[in-house]
Amino acid sequence: MVLPVFLLVAFSAIIPLMTVVNYSLQDTFGNNQFFWVGLDWFREIIHSERFHDAFFRQLMFSGIILAIEIPLGICIALAMPKKGWAVPVCLVTMALPLLIPWNVVGTIWQIFGRVDIGLLGHTLAAMGIDYNYTQDPIAAWITVVVMDVWHWTSLVVLLCYAGLCSIPDAYYQAAKIDGASRIAVFRYIQLPKMQRVLLIAVLLRFMDSFMIYTEPFVITGGGPGNSTTFLSIDLVKMAIGQFDLGPAAAMSLIYFLVILLLSWVFYTVMSNVGEESKGGA
Repeated sequence: MVLPVFLLVAFSAIIPLMTVVNYSLQDTFGNNQFFWVGLDWFREIIHSERFHDAFFRQLMFSGIILAIEIPLGICIALAMPKKGWAVPVCLVTMALPLLIPWNVVGTIWQIFGRVDIGLLGHTLAAMGIDYNYTQDPIAAWITVVVMDVWHWTSLVVLLCYAGLCSIPDAYYQAAKIDGASRIAVFRYIQLPKMQRVLLIAVLLRFMDSFMIYTEPFVITGGGPGNSTTFLSIDLVKMAIGQFDLGPAAAMSLIYFLVILLLSWVFYTVMSNVGEESKGGA
């Protein structure tokens, strides 16, 4: 019974991963002629300024996204109704952005931000604001960040809302009897009960933001210049645009290990914080 599952996993994950490992240790000039280079590609990528710049932009983007979407998602979840006809309306409204494919989201914001035909770009231009995401790096960053916040904050909202709905009414009744303030209720009841879902939200949003590709590529193509060239875009340029298969394979493995390491750090830190808060309580 286990053999079919193992074969499926091997075909869909292990074999492609081993292929990437094979390319990362060799060089090729086509015609299936490979030359062993060992760890040379890994050394080249690790010491590459191009990789360092893309990695810094990726870290900065993920940090900005988490700093905005997590608090915003918590606030929206707290403001959503818990009973009545408005509950399904709010849930469906929150889920709508998540149903839109990534390339469609990029296309929507590409058109939305254009000065000539886009509502956002035309409105800002009419207000005298110099906004052009194709020429101004700051405008490009703002566009990509706002687009991601619009697209993915709903995921944080739905997770936090599920955590809030799982809190028994007895906790709120006890807090009301004790005369606890709204801030005290959030700090000592709601936030501790949302820790697990917040951990999931942070991990999911970090991994998704660190692997983002389609939306910024459709909007800016990694520009202007290299201002929005994140690791994923730089990897595709290296593999497909330049056809440097060896360096691209090495970079993809480093990319994969970085995501695993940072996700493990996030999980460990947040789990330890949760255990400490339980112990203090």
